Amino acid sequence: MPPRKDPDASANVPSFYGAELRYKRELAGLTLEQLADGSFRGIPFLSQIERGERRMPLDLARHVDQVLGTDGFFERRCEDARKARQSGHAEYFADAAEMEQHAETIEDWAPMIVPGLLQTAPYTRAIVRAAMPRASDREVEEKVGARMGRAELFTSENPPKFWAILDESLIRRAALPPEEMAELLEHIAGVIRTTHSLLQIVPETSAAHPFMMGMTRIMTFADAPPVVYTESLHSGQLIDYPALVKQYRESYDLLRAVAMPPEASLSMIEAAAEDYRNGKPRD
Repeated sequence: MPPRKDPDASANVPSFYGAELRYKRELAGLTLEQLADGSFRGIPFLSQIERGERRMPLDLARHVDQVLGTDGFFERRCEDARKARQSGHAEYFADAAEMEQHAETIEDWAPMIVPGLLQTAPYTRAIVRAAMPRASDREVEEKVGARMGRAELFTSENPPKFWAILDESLIRRAALPPEEMAELLEHIAGVIRTTHSLLQIVPETSAAHPFMMGMTRIMTFADAPPVVYTESLHSGQLIDYPALVKQYRESYDLLRAVAMPPEASLSMIEAAAEDYRNGKPRD
């Protein structure tokens, strides 16, 4: 049997964090299974953390500190590990950005802004500049690059199953010049078709529906409980409380029933793109 390869604790903060976790666990004489017991996390999840491949979430850090008697060591270092993985994302989105790389399914509800995984660089640049008018060009481009890089998960070995529900106003509101709006809508339709994802549009003619609120995302994982991420203008929140996640799940399912069928939704997006290219007035 080949010798075990320990992670390079000097590589980055998560690697240091993972190496320290393994050291403390083995010092306590515990297996991964014993450490995971009662945490609602799987053994592979903890193993990835020990290898420096994943950040330890706050709830698990608290569990580990309690089991290993480490006096809040891991909880205090959650912030360091999270900052080390931001890579240009808004601070409040850093955890969700990392989680999406490991998600089995991602389901987005986008009432005001096109989901990040479907954006084009001009669209990202426009909305970042609108939200941060005093930001330097370097800061804006850093965020554009981070946003564009997220879409690489669609070409990963095990890409997530993606489902997005958009409000019709997103394709009617000209956030960009007509040519760039056409490119945005064509890009959205292209991503959905080539990745065999699903997209639905909630028509503007809809009356009250079960999700009349801000952007929401639901993510599921093979080795961890599902989470919900909600976002407003300058803040975001990850929710993993099972009863509340279940409520969000039910609301999202009800929203599907209100939205147009996927093929009709894509047809609407492609028709709107053509209208922008041809300079036709929007209804």
